[in-house]
Amino acid sequence: MRVIATRSGGVWASVSIVPPSVRPAAEMASRERKQGDLLEVEEHSLQRMFASLAVFLSGALLVLLPFLGGDAHARMQLGACLVVAMLGGAQLLWSLHEGEGYDVWRLLVAGSSWLLAVLAALRYFGAFSPVAVLLPLGVFFFGMTRDARAQVLAYVAAAASYFAVAISSLHGSSAAEPAITGASITPAQAMAMLAVTEIALVVTFLGARLVRGTTLLALARHERAAWAVIQKETRIDELQKDLARALDVAGVGRFSETVVGNYKLGGVIGRGAMGEVYEAVHRETGAEAAVKLLHTHTLREAGSVERFQREAKMAAALDTPHAVRILEIGGEGGDLPYLAMERLRGEDLAEHLRLRATMSFPDLLRLLTEVGKGLAAARVAGVVHRDVKPRNLFLSEGSDGTRLWKLLDFGVSKFATADATHTDGRIIGTPEYMAPEQAAGQAVTHRTDLFSLGAVAYRALTGNQAFSGDHIAEVLYQVAHTMPPRPSALADLRPEVDLVLAVALAKSADDRFDSAEELHDALLAASRGEVSVEVRARALRLLAMSPWGEAPTGEVQ
Repeated sequence: MRVIATRSGGVWASVSIVPPSVRPAAEMASRERKQGDLLEVEEHSLQRMFASLAVFLSGALLVLLPFLGGDAHARMQLGACLVVAMLGGAQLLWSLHEGEGYDVWRLLVAGSSWLLAVLAALRYFGAFSPVAVLLPLGVFFFGMTRDARAQVLAYVAAAASYFAVAISSLHGSSAAEPAITGASITPAQAMAMLAVTEIALVVTFLGARLVRGTTLLALARHERAAWAVIQKETRIDELQKDLARALDVAGVGRFSETVVGNYKLGGVIGRGAMGEVYEAVHRETGAEAAVKLLHTHTLREAGSVERFQREAKMAAALDTPHAVRILEIGGEGGDLPYLAMERLRGEDLAEHLRLRATMSFPDLLRLLTEVGKGLAAARVAGVVHRDVKPRNLFLSEGSDGTRLWKLLDFGVSKFATADATHTDGRIIGTPEYMAPEQAAGQAVTHRTDLFSLGAVAYRALTGNQAFSGDHIAEVLYQVAHTMPPRPSALADLRPEVDLVLAVALAKSADDRFDSAEELHDALLAASRGEVSVEVRARALRLLAMSPWGEAPTGEVQ
């Protein structure tokens, strides 16, 4: 598939899009690895450590057991429990090695066999022997798991079991005679040792939970910081484009100080893919204007003059103050083609977002209202703009202080009923804001422009482009196949806003809003925490088929 696109007014580029079915396997595997859960990786490492420790200590004690004296029955019981502990740890190690993932019941089986072995060792060596330190070790490992039931169960089982064994040993009710008995120390000393061990268990349990909580907090902060970097990169990217555009405007152009039609041209105020825009004044009235001329090399390209004149006719056909007003069209008789437009003062949305990152809800709703009227007029005239983006939405400031949003640059527009052959089967527009059908080179309708307007609303509310990437092909793949991150995960927005934007960014044109007015009304209701039954049902159906992309967890910046 051949693609021609401009990135915020930049240079046209041609690329080939590789369909997902033939994307390199290594690239897909890399994406899957990046989506791995860091906490799950950490937990698996802890489980392997616990299982390895259980197998090693149980095996080492089994080897030494025949050389130890003491009660024969207690020694045999300890040996059996050590074998069970080894099997439990080995089974857990094997399951982790086979990649079966986290299973709390498998972990509990291994932990129970460990507890039985420790209790048997306490019975053999004595409740007040150094063996008791193994209990906090097990509690720590369980305290680092994600399952709250396993955490509490491990602590309660260890604390209650040790208390029972210690009290039994203190009162001499054990059937075996341990190496260290309660009779060899005073009752006060025994109770002190019991208290210290129980305190150690509590501290270990709470410490493990604190460590895990700290890890979660650190990850959340890291993700928020990473997303903040992405937001800054988005603004830097836009700034770089603005800078490149500013550098490209030299001030003095090839036709400066010449007369075209009824206008005398001044300096260059803008350059695009097809031509240059000059500041100008009417020779008789002195009224300001902006005159667009084709590049010299563009004049030699087949169909370029025809496309230029079509742009002029399309823009002139719009009966609305919310589109740039056409003052004069010239050059149809073989002379230099030109288009004289009203001279606008103010700033475009791209400049606003570069300086402020986002837009308030009231300001966005006003933009949707006024730009929506421009798109409605285009629809009546049978015109599809095909390049609705922040750079082409201009907040004009009149001499009387009035401010009005206007649609600019109909250079890539087409009549909705026109034959698409004038684009030679190529995709024209700005990738970050074009609709899926436009990215696929299919027929476009007024809902194509509404998708772009939805992408503009997403950018204005979240501070992030809905679709972005290092290459045009990557951006177009996202446009056609994936959804951006959930808006409320990027900014302090109500969940109802998520539903409205899901409809606005629907992959199929039939699933989107039918007008900018519908989008405006839905967002207005969403800003109050309301959404219609129809919009909610449509959004939930769309998100079930194509859910929001991944977004950072934690607090919204």
